[in-house]
Amino acid sequence: MKRILITGGAGFIGSAVVRYIIEHTNDSVLVVDNLTYAGNLESLASVRESPRYAFAQINICDQSAIDEIFQRYQPDAIMHLAAESHVDRSIDGPAAFIETNIVGTYLLLEAARNYWNHLNPQKKQSFRFHHISTDEVYGDLHTTEGLFTETTPYAPSSPYSASKASSDHLVRAWQRTYGLPTLVTNCSNNYGPYHFPEKLIPLMILNAIAGKSLPVYGQGEQIRDWLYVEDHARALHLVISQADAGKTYNIGGHNERKNIDVVKTICCLLEELRPVKPEGVAHYCDLITYVADRPGHDVRYAIDASKIEQELGWKPQETFESGIRKTVEWYLNNETWWRHVQDGSYAGERLGIATK
Repeated sequence: MKRILITGGAGFIGSAVVRYIIEHTNDSVLVVDNLTYAGNLESLASVRESPRYAFAQINICDQSAIDEIFQRYQPDAIMHLAAESHVDRSIDGPAAFIETNIVGTYLLLEAARNYWNHLNPQKKQSFRFHHISTDEVYGDLHTTEGLFTETTPYAPSSPYSASKASSDHLVRAWQRTYGLPTLVTNCSNNYGPYHFPEKLIPLMILNAIAGKSLPVYGQGEQIRDWLYVEDHARALHLVISQADAGKTYNIGGHNERKNIDVVKTICCLLEELRPVKPEGVAHYCDLITYVADRPGHDVRYAIDASKIEQELGWKPQETFESGIRKTVEWYLNNETWWRHVQDGSYAGERLGIATK
């Protein structure tokens, strides 16, 4: 039984990790989240009555509050998911990404190092600082061949991916310089329940059932590897529980798809699952529109996840076909959740249009 402090635990991936831990393990969780626009406690409603769940609203850039929570909670491990994560938002406003993803990670590392230095030898040896990152730090594969591995050189393209690359380097430096036992995982594109509606898959689902246009960047030829979020949550807990300090693992779904094919798949599923369409819509695919591409848009990401399968025995349980069906069904059956999100600070507007 571990006591795990999870930053960003009210976000999309973080809440999936929390739900997995409470529902499938004996570990306890303290969620630390600042509840910015993408943090949503409703995503944790199914576990909030558990005696093994606790929540603290804290900004990871608040050094004194972070120090205090370490001393009060006495964690056995940290899972660091708190981050600004949307590429388009990073184009419009990079400062928040530098502050949260780089400075916030530095402050959390220092708080963890100070706490770890005062642990007894046994607890010190078993302690882990697990930093959850992205495959976008590797940049663009450019071709239809090849995969990102754990040794692929970093070449980030956006302010978001550059900030995550910076935080990855900080985490590894704190292990090399100070001995802090760290882990890094880099994942492909996540999708599934409770996904904030600014991202591609939930935006397409919700726009389609509202009869709104489905904006696709360029011709939709960009290729992404799609990872069902509950598969990812299972992998992350496996890493924090079993991996040796200093390890890096790439986590992917083995599900490469062009963006336009993802959108068309959603439209086909909605024809089956929501056949009664908004007024004036004959076919959901008729709503697809092609818009100017995002500045610096990477063409292809693809993960080689063989290391985590070989060393820890993890592989995804969901195919893209099974996962995307579950996702569309979830949004159709959970209107209250996404209505509450839409009633807040995000209403489906397009972000990431750089101005010269």
